[in-house]
Amino acid sequence: MDRILQKYENTSRALKKLCELDNKETLDSDIFRDALIQRFEFTFELTWKFLKVYLEDQGINDINSPKSVLKAAYAERLINEEMVWINMLRSRNLTSHIYSEKTAIEISESILKDYIPQLKKLVETMEGVV
Repeated sequence: MDRILQKYENTSRALKKLCELDNKETLDSDIFRDALIQRFEFTFELTWKFLKVYLEDQGINDINSPKSVLKAAYAERLINEEMVWINMLRSRNLTSHIYSEKTAIEISESILKDYIPQLKKLVETMEGVV
């Protein structure tokens, strides 16, 4: 359980850092937008890896990819907006491999509007579990 708690705490800390950029002014600055995207990527990575360890501890195995972890987390009702989480994964993949100003703006808007609220909801849900 210590490993799960450590991963939860790392995820929670990363989310707090991401939330420091949770404002509309972030979208007007290339530097802040880039920081938002980078913090999102880092938070997403920690989150899916935390979920993987937690689900494995619950006896759910053969979940080696982020998508399989998200599907299992949805099935276990740890997350409730599966498509938002799948979109998070897509956004993370896009920002990690290409850079387009238009895509960066669109993803930044999604981070602020959709992704941060879902990440917060997960951290709150898991707070009483780990």
